[in-house]
Amino acid sequence: MLEIICTACGAETLLKREPIYEGFTKSGEALTCVSCGHLYASESEVPVKTEHKIEVFTEADRPDRVEIFDEDEKQRVCRYCQHYIVNPFAQRCDLHHRFVDATDYCSDFSKKGQPSN
Repeated sequence: MLEIICTACGAETLLKREPIYEGFTKSGEALTCVSCGHLYASESEVPVKTEHKIEVFTEADRPDRVEIFDEDEKQRVCRYCQHYIVNPFAQRCDLHHRFVDATDYCSDFSKKGQPSN
């Protein structure tokens, strides 16, 4: 439903859309005021209620983007290592033969697709 200011009754109300059928085929839509039932001929005649968006803050008020990790630090986690193995029950390191998490760090990191050390 769309909020409108009806031209017939002047109320702030809703626009009701009802399908118009010719037999079993939809031929159009009837656009009516929910309050008084005024019928609008087309979509362009409907007086849509516009909302004024209040902007309290501007782009200058936004904080600077904080970068916690360098780019190379983001990529050195186990998730991106070629020895990282995932199955439905556990995440393992194939190099050290132990359980790991995707966000763990390792000194023996080697990126996927590169030859191992």
